[in-house]
Order: sequence, then structure tokens, then C-alpha cells
Amino acid sequence: SPPCPGDSYGVLPRPCRALVLLNPQSGAGRALEDFQAVVQPMLAEADIATTVFITERPHHAHEKVRDEDLSQWDTLVVMAGDGLLYEVVNGLMERPDWEDTMKKPLCILPGGSGNALAASINHYAGNDHVAKKKLLTNCAFILCKGLHTQMDLVSLSTASGKRLFSFLGFGWGFISDVDIDSEKYRRLGNARFTLGTLQCLAKLRVYQGRLSYLPAVPGQGTPPPHRDPPVPITNGQVGHVLPPAGTEAAGALPADSLLVPLGQPVPAHWTVVPEEEFVTVYAIYQSHLGTNLLLAPAARLHDGCIHLFYLKAGISRVALLKLFLAMARGTHLDLNCPHLRYVPVRAFRLEPRVATGIMTVDGEALACEPVQG
Repeated sequence: SPPCPGDSYGVLPRPCRALVLLNPQSGAGRALEDFQAVVQPMLAEADIATTVFITERPHHAHEKVRDEDLSQWDTLVVMAGDGLLYEVVNGLMERPDWEDTMKKPLCILPGGSGNALAASINHYAGNDHVAKKKLLTNCAFILCKGLHTQMDLVSLSTASGKRLFSFLGFGWGFISDVDIDSEKYRRLGNARFTLGTLQCLAKLRVYQGRLSYLPAVPGQGTPPPHRDPPVPITNGQVGHVLPPAGTEAAGALPADSLLVPLGQPVPAHWTVVPEEEFVTVYAIYQSHLGTNLLLAPAARLHDGCIHLFYLKAGISRVALLKLFLAMARGTHLDLNCPHLRYVPVRAFRLEPRVATGIMTVDGEALACEPVQG
């Protein structure tokens, strides 16, 4: 399919030098052998020289990209699940030279059980829905072609003072519970999410809190007319944004221009959701939440939008299961379920009434506390 209007594509140099960050434990533990069998021969043919860095523990990749001189590589390739890319993005954003480093193209090769960004990029590229080896081959082929474009990053701030950068989504409630509870089945690959969904359905819980957002547009569903330059990333290149002249010191992180501090009420032009009991809240910026979960069919790599979904309390287990089954094809909104709401937003805030339930960012668990992005 033709690229989205406004997409401009860069091409990696030839020959190209890639640093491959690989987690041998991710997914079913096959990332290294899949890389050697499927990816390496393709890259060799495409004149891409690789340095493979195998992570040995959590935060290993985070520290490497934060501290290392990365100038010898033209691209950083993550062969793992979404969690390792989250580490890499946040490691890069901690560098004093983050503005320059974020211009270096990033590539994701699916090696985990959750491969949401890889599935999203495959979808944006106009490819058929595929999984496993075929998805890996498609993503490796994009890398071989050397095509890269920009991608949005979302800035999240928590009440305890954390500042996080997220490329996929933020969740609370049912969907996050499934993600974290199913970790113990990661050897099953993508099937872990199906099993986790059934288990969480059995003990369906309600979460209390206040959700507020800044709608993307007064007339919903079209891209925002005048938006700030987006903080890009992608196949995914992390682009960058120049702050307005004179507003920030060199190396300072970009300002959250749409947000007021968490202790203050949201601005008057925001929408406060009247309901305060939810089954789940999910703010996603890519199309896919997993290989078989097309949550936001309207999403694009840099549309400047956060696609906010929330499910109000009172939904039956049967209706919820129907929604999840429809999500495999991205047809869940066609069911017109009265409990499900979808709104494209530019910013959001979630304030849990009590610290119950797991919050996730890009599939990684966070403590439950007020958060905005």
C-alpha cells in the first residue's frame, strides 16, 4: 500500500553497520537461533555488517545504549520482544546527546512472545497479517531495504516523579493483567495471551479511577489540524524535535507542553470521563497490541495521536470475550458494544482511586499510581 501522506522515507547507507541487541531469553527462547538461521543470511546478502550484543540480564541493553559511543553503527536493531525496545528507547533518552542519538534509525525484529511493534510495522507496510517466522522475514526484509521513517514517542509522567518514553502503549486493568499474569506462559509464544485472557475473564475485576483527556480534534477521527512537531521514533526511526529557541538547556528533555502538573486539576478544555469504574483503560499509539490483536486499526506511525480505549464496568464476560475475538481482525468497534469507548486524543491522565491493579507501559509492569502522557 502507498505510504501515508506526509511520510518521507530515508534509506540506510550501503554498506551498512548494524548493532543488534538480542535477548536470548525472550519469547520461547529462540531469538538467537532464529537470528542466525533467518536474519543473518539476508543481512549478509544486503551488505549489512552486524555486531551482535547478547543481553545477559534486565537493563543490560538500557545501560549499553545509554553509555556507549554509538557512532560506529548506522542503525540499532532489537531482536526480542517489545520490552527490550522499551529499554533501548529509554536508555537513549537518558543520554546527554539524546537529540542527536534519537536520529539514528531503530529497527525491531520480532523475537519475543509480544511483538506488537513488529506486527504494526508489518501492517503499515501493507503486508498480509502474518506471525512467527513469516513476520520475522518481513521485518528483516524492511531492514535489508534500509527504509526508515519517523515514529511518535509518548512522554509519560507518574506521580512519583518518573519520566518514561513509550512507543507502544500504556494500560491499566484487564489488558495489563493479561499481559503480566501470562508472563509465566511465555514459552507458549503468542498463545500465552489467549490463556491469560481466559484466566483473567474468570476473575473479572473492576478498577476505580478518574480518566481525563485532551481530544485530538473537535470533530473526532481526523488528524489534528495544527499539532506541535511530533517527537518521532520507528522501523523504526527515532526522529527528533527542536524545542522552541531559548526554552531549554542543551540536552534537556522535551517539555510536556500539553500537560499541567499531576497535583493540579486538568485544564478546562479537557474532557473528564463521567464514569469512574473501568474494566480496562488502554492508550495505544500503534495499530497492534500483539500479533493477533489489532486494537487501533486507524493508527499510523506518526499521526500525532494517542488512541484511547476504555471499557466501562458492567460488561458481561461473554461480551468481553466477543470483543477480544473480534480484536484479532480489528472489527471490535463494529460490534457497537455500549461499554467500549474509543477516542483519539493528544494527551490523557489517569488517576486510580486506590493503588490496585497493574499498570503497564510497552508491556512492562509499573506501580499503580496517577500517570499522564
